[in-house]
Amino acid sequence: MRVLRKHVEPAATDADDPLSLAQLLVQDFGPGVDERAESAARERLRALVPAPAFFLGVHFICAAAILIAVGPRAVASVQLLVPLGALLLIDVAAWLLSRRFPVSRIAPHAALRFAAVYAVAAIALTAAAFAAAGSADAGAAPLLGLGLACGLLAVPLSFVAFPGLAAIGGFGAAAAWLFLSGDPGSTSIGALLALCLVQLSVRHTAERLTQLRRRVVIDWKAQRASRFIEEFEQAGRGWFWETTARGALSYVSDQLADDLGMPAADLIGRPFTDLIGSDSSGSADSSERTLGFHLSARLPFADITVRANIKAELWWSLSGTPSFDEYGRFLGFRGIGTDLTEQRRSEDEINRLAKYDSLTGLPNRMLMRRTLDETLQGSGANGECALFLIDLDRFKNVNDTLGHPIGDALLKQVAQRLASVIGEKGQIGRLGGDEFKAVLPGMTDEATLAQLAARLIQQVSMPYLIEGHNISIGASVGIALAPTDGACGDALIRDADLALYSAKAAGRGTFCFFAPEMHSEAQDRQLLENDLRKAITRGELELYYQPVVDAKTEALCGFEALVRWHHPSRGMISPSTFIQLAEECGIIVQLGEWVLRTACAAAAKWPENVRVAVNLSPVQFTEANLPNTIVSALANAGLAPRRLEIEITEGVFLVESESTDDMFARLKAIGVRLALDDFGTGYSSLGYLRKTPFDKIKIDQSFVRGAAKKGSRNAAIIRAIVTLAESLGMDTTAEGAETHDELTLIRDLGCSHVQGFIFGRPMVTEEADKLAAQNKAVTADGFQFNRPPRQGLLKVATLQWNGMQMPVRVRNISTGGALIEGDRALPIEAKVQLDLPGCGCLGAEVRWTDSGRLGVQFDEELDLRRLVPGRPKGFGARLQSDSYRPVELSQGLEKRALRASDLR
Repeated sequence: MRVLRKHVEPAATDADDPLSLAQLLVQDFGPGVDERAESAARERLRALVPAPAFFLGVHFICAAAILIAVGPRAVASVQLLVPLGALLLIDVAAWLLSRRFPVSRIAPHAALRFAAVYAVAAIALTAAAFAAAGSADAGAAPLLGLGLACGLLAVPLSFVAFPGLAAIGGFGAAAAWLFLSGDPGSTSIGALLALCLVQLSVRHTAERLTQLRRRVVIDWKAQRASRFIEEFEQAGRGWFWETTARGALSYVSDQLADDLGMPAADLIGRPFTDLIGSDSSGSADSSERTLGFHLSARLPFADITVRANIKAELWWSLSGTPSFDEYGRFLGFRGIGTDLTEQRRSEDEINRLAKYDSLTGLPNRMLMRRTLDETLQGSGANGECALFLIDLDRFKNVNDTLGHPIGDALLKQVAQRLASVIGEKGQIGRLGGDEFKAVLPGMTDEATLAQLAARLIQQVSMPYLIEGHNISIGASVGIALAPTDGACGDALIRDADLALYSAKAAGRGTFCFFAPEMHSEAQDRQLLENDLRKAITRGELELYYQPVVDAKTEALCGFEALVRWHHPSRGMISPSTFIQLAEECGIIVQLGEWVLRTACAAAAKWPENVRVAVNLSPVQFTEANLPNTIVSALANAGLAPRRLEIEITEGVFLVESESTDDMFARLKAIGVRLALDDFGTGYSSLGYLRKTPFDKIKIDQSFVRGAAKKGSRNAAIIRAIVTLAESLGMDTTAEGAETHDELTLIRDLGCSHVQGFIFGRPMVTEEADKLAAQNKAVTADGFQFNRPPRQGLLKVATLQWNGMQMPVRVRNISTGGALIEGDRALPIEAKVQLDLPGCGCLGAEVRWTDSGRLGVQFDEELDLRRLVPGRPKGFGARLQSDSYRPVELSQGLEKRALRASDLR
């Protein structure tokens, strides 16, 4: 508006300023000072349009009067015919030129200059013609006077709209009268008349100019406003509308017609409210009511949001003002509209991003928290619900090895699987990273929730194929129930998080319901984590070494380095506890580097043929600096690379990528040996054996233990693994060998190395150094066969063999066998019957004998609760262990490898 005033207000002021007499007399003969003056001059120039025809008619009358007055002698008078003919000739020429070239096509100042020249010439020729006719008869004098008056007055009267031309014509006529009559008195009267005529012309012209300038200013303003409106509409910033007093449209912009998909002419006459649609949202309904109120009350309104009445989604912001005439009568509304569709979409997108995860499209943390709070406060399910906290297992490896784009694609597929499992049962959302949450209203039955959680884990654990990469991950689920575990959202989330941690601590890939004791466990875990961070610097960690021997010669081949933690107050902490804790809290790399350097330093003191094996966490394997760390450890210890064996679990193959292959190539280039640990218990794929340069396969102890037992399939599995390794040129190490029958089986199946309690438990550095320095075969020491843990017992029984009955004493017993004392020795593999009071006759086989003692193995497992009549769930007073749990006997507890001397 400031720019508009700068140009318009001075023009409006100039239109009201009076012009001087000199300006009025001369301004017509010069070009206009600006566009507005030029436009006003063209408007006034229209007064010259009838002048040529008028002059031609007047001068024709004058010529007729002269010819009638003079008579026949005028034909021979050259002095009369020449000026009279010239006068008529220029009149005809002027008339023809005006027809050919309209004055609107000529510059105003040029046309007026031509008119001035014509006025002087016309007066002069008229005076010359009447001067030549001055000798006419006295009777014709009145006729000549009338003709002269017409000829002289024609010019000033025709040009009265132009002060300069009026002055030229008036005073020129007075001068011509003085020339013809020679009477100063009458000439003075004529001059006064000319002066009055000029005064009249000046006043008329001044008023006319003022009007024209005002109109030009108004027209200019209107044109400029029209241009602004046109530019405004063309820029798509809005459109204009106008209605009649009855609400019918009387004007609409073309943009509005284009938005509605119909010609603007078809909209004229339609009620303006017909263009407004309805919407289900409460805000739109409120806007429509507000608009209807203002239209009916004839009140101005601004920025009311409405929806267009078309199929496509179109939103407007309307502003309008009522119009009234000078008598106060209502004429209608006029206003402006703005397209809010894109803005509305942007706002909807912002709202969606505020509530939904941009990657997976699932509800985000904020919306899931709101859903949980509403569910807990809702009356439909009485606040009962289940909360699932879901964490993906091994997802970090995907991001670290394949990059975040692959990780994002994996999260999308995981989200789809989770949504398909949860379905209509509740709402699933993403909290961030690899964490998800599910709210299940009204579901509190643990059996149903357990089935749902198991199915969820099963679906997530199925392999993924993303850009040519085979990816396998898992999921752990923590479950909390409301209101049992918590009545508010914070408490329920905390409990579900504790349950999730318990599920991950249980080995991942499982689910766990919240239990109250988890609070104390979480506090204990935090304390343990803090202690673990300080354990290295405090010297609480120590490496133990377990021997690895040649299966045939029983010669010592090396040691496996196993880390142990001597806690100052808790005592010895199991590696299965603190290794997983180290991985979760991010210190496994530091811990692994310490193990590597310490093991290399210890192995440097051993003979050249003794290697050291170090376990490598999958987290360490993803570290790009791992090869440099190994080279540094070998160099500092002075240990040859071939004497270091790196044991890697199958977990590193859960994400097959080029970075994995590159890491194996870099490790192999160093010269260290690579061993695949716990083979067959993890990622069940043989494809990596084809391309990974392993030197050894370690057969997991779960296949070794019990392999010698009748009916076990473990032997067939071990045979297949050995055959596979031999075909690939790899050694094999059987882990967990504890008994002589297992050792014999391992040798028969062709395993190249053995590692287990039968050749030694993990030992401290000094014992390992001593054993390595002996550099001789290691003696196998253990039970003849594998057996379940035994319970102390003192009970009299009867033993039957070959029809003979012998009194015996049962000293200890297990579900699989017993230690018996008797007076007579029996042959090994003898079939006997043990008559044990309360249990009946038990079929058994003698497995060993020694100085009146013998060990028997039952044909069928014995339920030890049969030993206590009347107390099926308890144990007798003679059972010396109160930690016995019968539910786990058939599942095979971890056994301590006892020596033969332990029985004595």
